[in-house]
Amino acid sequence: EWAVKNSVTKGTSDTTFSPGDPCTRAQMLTFLWRAAGSPEPAGDKMPFVDVKSGSFYEKAVIWAYEQGIAKGMDKTHFCPDETVTRAQAVTFLYRFADTDVQAKDTFEDVPADSWYAEDVTWAVEQNVTRGTSETTFSPGGDCLRAQAVTFLYRAMGQE
Repeated sequence: EWAVKNSVTKGTSDTTFSPGDPCTRAQMLTFLWRAAGSPEPAGDKMPFVDVKSGSFYEKAVIWAYEQGIAKGMDKTHFCPDETVTRAQAVTFLYRFADTDVQAKDTFEDVPADSWYAEDVTWAVEQNVTRGTSETTFSPGGDCLRAQAVTFLYRAMGQE
């Protein structure tokens, strides 16, 4: 309800949200961009060859790249249609929050030296996520649309 009321998403149709469907990388960044007020990017240079001009996510990706939120899967590919992983989803939110934490052993499947360890620590400390169990986060698992919106809702201080 929060996401629809605040124009973060309209759903997958006029009457459905599809909470159990995987969230794409493009959808996750677009949700975040809209929750941030849909700020105009400073420029219009697209760093990724796989982001279509005029797509619903084009401005969101440019903005996120400019802000250091999204770095792409490599130097020239964002992979907008790939499912965002749980680690990638909290990383986008952590970079948006622009804060520092020291990685802690939070879950047995999050190595302290992984690229996403600080991001997961932040997400737990901020109550963005509680993990998939008491001991696991499932960083490589698909982030479902319901999870993406819930993470964003909590990260934006709504809970």
